[in-house]
Order: sequence, then C-alpha cells, then structure tokens
Amino acid sequence: MKKLLLFTLSIIVFGSAFAQKKGIINNSESPNVKFKSIDIGDCTWTEGFWADKFKVCEETMVPYMGELLCGDIGHALNNFKIAAGLKEGEHKGMKWQDGDFYKWMEAEMYVYAQNKDKKILADLDKYIDIIGKAQQPDGYLQTQVTLNGWERNGNRQYHEMYNSGHLYTSACIHNRITGKTNFLDIAIKHADNLYDTFMVDDLSDNLKRFGFNQTQIMGLVELYRTTKDEKYLKLAELFINLRGQSKVEPSKVAGYKFIGDMVQERTPLRKEKSAEGHAVLALYFYAGAADVAAETGEKALVDALDRLWDNVVEKKMYITGACGQTHHGVSSHVDMVHEGFINEYMMPNLTAYNETCANICNSMFSYRMLGIHGESKYADIMELVLFNSALSGISIEGKDYFYANPLRVCNHAHDNPDAATEFDQRIPYVECFCCPPNLVRTIAKVSGWAYSLTDNGVAVNLYGGNKLTSNLLDGSKIQLSQVTKYPWEGAVKITVGKCKKDAFQLRLRIPDWANGSKLLVNGKDAGVDVKAGTYAVVDRQWKKGDEILLDMPMEAKLMEGNPLIEEVRNQVAIKRGPVVYCAESTDLPKETGILDVFLPFKSELKAEYKPNFLGGVSTISADVKLRKVDENEMYSEVKNVVWETYKTQFVPYFAWSNRGQSEMTVWMPILWE
Repeated sequence: MKKLLLFTLSIIVFGSAFAQKKGIINNSESPNVKFKSIDIGDCTWTEGFWADKFKVCEETMVPYMGELLCGDIGHALNNFKIAAGLKEGEHKGMKWQDGDFYKWMEAEMYVYAQNKDKKILADLDKYIDIIGKAQQPDGYLQTQVTLNGWERNGNRQYHEMYNSGHLYTSACIHNRITGKTNFLDIAIKHADNLYDTFMVDDLSDNLKRFGFNQTQIMGLVELYRTTKDEKYLKLAELFINLRGQSKVEPSKVAGYKFIGDMVQERTPLRKEKSAEGHAVLALYFYAGAADVAAETGEKALVDALDRLWDNVVEKKMYITGACGQTHHGVSSHVDMVHEGFINEYMMPNLTAYNETCANICNSMFSYRMLGIHGESKYADIMELVLFNSALSGISIEGKDYFYANPLRVCNHAHDNPDAATEFDQRIPYVECFCCPPNLVRTIAKVSGWAYSLTDNGVAVNLYGGNKLTSNLLDGSKIQLSQVTKYPWEGAVKITVGKCKKDAFQLRLRIPDWANGSKLLVNGKDAGVDVKAGTYAVVDRQWKKGDEILLDMPMEAKLMEGNPLIEEVRNQVAIKRGPVVYCAESTDLPKETGILDVFLPFKSELKAEYKPNFLGGVSTISADVKLRKVDENEMYSEVKNVVWETYKTQFVPYFAWSNRGQSEMTVWMPILWE
C-alpha cells in the first residue's frame, strides 16, 4: 500500500512538473480540476469565423479602444498620469475606469501573445511605469479615490474591489505572456495592502460588508497561483465567507440601493439557492468562488455553485445565453436590484437588459465550472454566449458598442430609456465603459478556451479553424490542426501532428443541439458513443496524419420557450447550430414594423452562406406573414384580418444593427396552420 501511494504521488508530481502554467486561468496545479488550461498562445486561429474576429480585434478593436482610453475621451490613462504627478487635472470617467483600463491592457497582451508585436510590449511598459508612479507607497492604488480625496475603503460603491481584481488578473496575464515582473510587482504590493486591511481580527462592520463587484476574488486566486503565496487564496476565501454574515441595512458603506440581494449579501453563498441581484456582480462572484473551489475542493462551495449555475441556465437565462433580465426591479426577497436577475421564468424581450458584461461573465463562470466538472454542458453555454449575446455587444467593424442586449427592439417603444446604457444603435463610446473592454479581451483570448488538457489527453471545447501546439500533462508533445467552416457548416476535420506513441484520449464536444452527429477516424466509424450534450471520447494510439471527422447536422430549427415564460407563449425563435437568428426591419417592406411579423409553422427555412454580407454569415430565408397591428390603441377589436405573404431573410442576432437604424426581434408569433 505504501509503495502504491508513493507511486501515485510520483505520478501527480511528475504530471504537475510538465503541466501548462501559463493559461488564462493557471489551474495547472489546482488539485480539484478535471480540465486544465492550455497555455496562452498554444492555440492560434488559422481561418474561418474566429480567425476573422481575431483579425478585426487585432487590427481595429484593440487599437481603437486604446485611442479612447489613452486619450481625452476615455481619460483612463490621464487619470493614472494625474495620480502619478505627470499631468495636471482631475479624475474623469466612472469610478471603475481604472479596471476598464486594466482589461484593455489584458486584451493587448493576448494580441501580443499571438503576433509578438514589440510595439505593444513597449507601450505596455510605458503604461505600467505610469501606473507604478500612481501607486501609493503602501501599495494602495485607486485613482478615483486618490484624486478626489475620498476615504479609502469608505464606500463600496467606489468600486475599489472591481479595480483591484482586474489589476491582479491583468498583471498575472502580463507575467505569464512576457515573463516580466514589473506589472506583477505592482499587483503584489497592492494585494499585500488589501491583505493587511482585511485580514485582521477586529475587522470593522463596514469592512465586513465591503465586498462589492468582486473581481478581486478571481484576481487574488490568480495571484496565489502565480506566486504560490497562500495568503492571497485565504483572502479570496475570506471575501466569500463574509457575504451574508452581517445585518442588511443602509450604512455609510452603501445606500439602500446597494444592499441585500443587490450585492449578494442577504444569503451566505453556500446556502444560496437562486441567482439574485446585479447580474455582473453575481456572476463575477460565482466565477471567483469557482476559482477558490478549484483550489480547496470544498464540497459545500461546489454544491452551491452547481445549484446557482443550474438556476441561471435553466430558469433565468435567455436563448442567447444572456443574463440580467431587468434594468430596475426587485429580487426574490423583494430587495431593490439594478441591472439584475429577477424572478424565475420572468423573461421580457422588449425591456430585457442583458448587459454585455453579464453575458460574458456567464461564459467565464461556465468556463471555470467546465474545469471543475469536465462536462460538456458548460462549454455549450460558453459557446452560446460567444456566438450570440457577447458578440452582439460590438459592431462588425469593431468600433461601436451595445451595453444592453434586448431580444426585441421597437423604435419609440420606451418613453424614458436610459440614454447612458439603452440605445437602439451601437455607439462609438459608452460612458459606462465596462462592457467594451470586457468583450474585446474575451475575443482576444477565446482561443485559450478552445482546448483543455485532461488526465491523458485533450478535450476539444470550441470549434474553429486553428492549430494547437502544446504538451499533454505527462509532458509529451501534442499538435492538432482543425479545419472547419463552423458555425456555418457542421463538418470539423482535426488532423493529428506530433503526438506520443502511447494511447491517449481525444474528447470532442458534441453540442446539446447536435443530435445525429457522426464521428469518423481515418474514414471509418470511430466506434464510440456520440451523444449530444456529452464529450465523445476516442481512446487509441494515435499517429501523425490521423484524421478525425466530426459531422454535426446544421439544420435551422424553430425553438419555443418553457410555457412558464409568459413573454414567449405561442412565439418561436430560429436557431441553427449555436447561432440564434432574428428578424430585422431592414429586411421587411417599407413602413412595416417588427411587430407585424408572424412566422408560419410550415414555412421552409433555407440557410445560405453570404461571404460578403455582414462580415460573412449564413442567413436564413423563409416566408413570413405580415399583418399590420394597430399601435394607437391600448386594446382594439380583432376584425378584417388581412395577411400578406413576404419572403424575408433572418440574420444572426449578433450581427443586427449593422445596416443603420432598424427594429429587431428574436421571438415571433407562430401561425400553427
């Protein structure tokens, strides 16, 4: 028994010695993770959908965003310069502007990891130098607090935790990609100050409730993984443990609008049964807790995260993967909430908020749960978000943004929309700028989500033309190339390059929509279970040149919602593969409103790829019925029903509003006969 134990330990140590340590999340030595990250840069897009998106990201999204944030519009770099004594002026922008700058820096690093442009590295060093000069001698760094003369940690609505978390994450990514420590040193000094402030025996009541917009949990875990200093993991866990332990009432730390479920403080996380409050705050919190659980393996924490993931996905998530049903509302416990979750199955379309950040956070949470459990359902949600409610936040060109992502837009439907976050056309700068850099850094890093390393093999999580050059957990080299026109076609060809002689596993995700998929190896049936909603596992001795062909049926389907979702009763949406479609008024007769569109159940749906349309997409054509609806009366008698048949095209939801002012809807009334 003793020899067996020593042998087992030697395998674990041997495996960790060769594990990839430069992943987007460095879970290479996390003891409670089934799927481990590949290194940043191990997977590069070569052709097709994501290669095209990465090119736009590299050439337009990241540079344009840099112009905004480093100039007088975004003012983020100016804030650091002023705090550093390098420039005269005052703080401008939101209280979370520092964090948004760190996110953009992170996006720059992912691009650098692919193209090795030395100018990017030189520019980053300049920014890091300025940030270092803005840091206080004891490590504290928050330009909005320093420049305004506010009390440190005096009000959680100053978003100090949010800024801190993005600093830690960005600095860890910079260190993993460049090997430099100049940014990491700033983050460590800052985190040490945070530790000294919060890890004390006599923590004040205000600080016990201070956790807010908690990206610091994810950031602290990455610092722990980078430095091996356990105090950062303990501090991350403290922020989880403090939630739900204090009396919920207004205080000097937060007004009545920012207490209770709004900030996930009414119920301790381990006892929570439903996703509550601000959707971004909640999903960042859950993602951070998943990072902690990956290290500690605490069953109560994992059980809570399982319940919350199920609650989000099964009862509060839109068909596009979007989250946060309302701009203003109440929680299940009747706390005021903002940009948040509301009751189960309450899914408005016209007033759906679905902040871009919340949607992205949904995929971040799912990515971490994929690591813990190794189940395909998490990658299904990652993909659903990426192809729909994430990409809808940015224009095809890469310079204009949505903040909210409703599933229906009717011109002049709202008397008093919030001009800062709710608008019918994307705009070149959103004053509340948290979403654009979050989305751009996601597009820049998504190749790092495409594969995971398993005990003895590789899992294919996302499909797209790419090349993987990495090492398995035993240190052996692995090289795969993927050729596909996914998501417009369902055929994916994977060719094995370098690999070890011993048998290992290739796990291929069969999406939950892909019933009837076929899997061939070198032209013959793979002889394994190919079931939608699982990973198909091919375990064999591979050799260079082996070809795997996964063929997923890609027919357009009519989707209906749970009958408890009143807002979509007797309505349908169109989905083809992972892509959700919408009707846009641009494709309807003049003077036709989006509410005039009805879809016959028997209408034939035809997909056609158009390489020069909206950046290259597949559209779906179908006959619809048009009926003019009276919008002048609150209620009116049904009479003289006249139908007009019209052939139109449906476009991917993410690509709407790229052809000027228009109306849009994902859900349409169905005509059953």
